[in-house]
Amino acid sequence: MDYASIIEKAIAKFRRSAVIAAEDGLIPYQGNAARWTGSPWEGNSWWTCGFWPGLMWQLHVLSGDDFFKTEARRAEKLLVQELNTFRYLHHDVGFMYLLSTGADWKLTGDEASKTHTLHAASIMMGRFNPAGFIRAWNGADQAGYAIIDCMMNLSLLFWASRTTGDPRFAHVARIHADTALREFLRPDGSVSHIIEFDPVTGQRVAEHAGQGYCLGSQWSRGQAWGLYGFTLAYMNTQELRYLAAAEKIAANFIAHIRPDGLTDCDFCQPADEVRLDNLAGMIAACSLLELHKLTGNAAYDVAARRLVDGVIEHCCDWSEASCGILTHCTASYHDDGAGRHTNIIYGDYFFIEALAKLTGKDPMLWL
Repeated sequence: MDYASIIEKAIAKFRRSAVIAAEDGLIPYQGNAARWTGSPWEGNSWWTCGFWPGLMWQLHVLSGDDFFKTEARRAEKLLVQELNTFRYLHHDVGFMYLLSTGADWKLTGDEASKTHTLHAASIMMGRFNPAGFIRAWNGADQAGYAIIDCMMNLSLLFWASRTTGDPRFAHVARIHADTALREFLRPDGSVSHIIEFDPVTGQRVAEHAGQGYCLGSQWSRGQAWGLYGFTLAYMNTQELRYLAAAEKIAANFIAHIRPDGLTDCDFCQPADEVRLDNLAGMIAACSLLELHKLTGNAAYDVAARRLVDGVIEHCCDWSEASCGILTHCTASYHDDGAGRHTNIIYGDYFFIEALAKLTGKDPMLWL
């Protein structure tokens, strides 16, 4: 596959559709039509809003075009305003600010962006329950909820410790990662989506099905978050238990890749159900490419390329009738409110990140 030529096509498409986002003054969420759609809930505090500036920074690195830097910073300003709004923010400040203000600091050295990213890290630190986990959401009945997605957000805390020299951030990240290792990782290499803890004692109360098919099933994006999250935990700490967890999850994920290279929404969904989530495949591809570099195991590279080649062959929209590229992304198995079989912006982000890795040009915004 000629990944460099695919990148050039993506640069051309986003150079056109980024103008539309700027004209409308929004941070894109869905791009399956001629104009972008913004976040379905919570405005610019919606957890996916960091992926658009992250995508723009990736394209800036790939193209050298300052047009994409300008657009990234337009979105970044909107996200900085959300730090003051505060009340909608939760553990996903990692997704939101590592890829926006954190990317700006990493790639340009902008001091204000560094400060904003540290502010986000402090918000995430404030969500740590000393009983042993980082609280996920803000609902009155969710004080004990933790979710597998948070493994990706931990990189914000590791970054903050490296940046400030203060070990507290990394200590909290390790505590949460060890809780996830103990409570989320199953013997077969799959992971749970939501675990509820007693917020006073830290004892496990229940598992919840979350966005998967049913309790105990394998929501594919949850598997991908666990895979990439534990990979990043190892990259941040060099602790072998996290690498072992990532490899265990990788083996399970690879076993469930479809023959066409696409990804089912849940690995336990009924055989006659056609419900795809290529988001999960692209997140997994990024992690598998990192695991290949870390371990030298060629099977990870082969699997990653199967996933990327599958979406290039079957699920990329290069037309001018749409703003985004990756199709057949699904936010949740049972709730289509946030999108089913559509373009979703973080699918495009991870698709471009995977292509950047495959061509040796990834700035690795997660570290």
